[in-house]
Amino acid sequence: MQDLTKLDTTLTINEIVARFGETIPVFNHFGMDTCCGGGVTVLEAARRDGIEVEAVLAALHEAIEAA
Repeated sequence: MQDLTKLDTTLTINEIVARFGETIPVFNHFGMDTCCGGGVTVLEAARRDGIEVEAVLAALHEAIEAA
C-alpha cells in the first residue's frame, strides 16, 4: 500500500502523477490538466476550475488505494 500521508492540496498535479500514475484518470474525470497545467497545486487547479477540492482528494485517495 502506498503512503497517502503525503498526498495533500499543496502538491502539484505533476508531483502527484509522478508518484501515483493511477491518479491520471481521476484528474481527467474532473477535467484537470495533467500536462501543461500540471505545474499548479491541486488546490489552485480546483479553485481555478470551480471544483470541490475535497472531492478531488477523496477520488485520488480511492484510486491510489485501489491500485
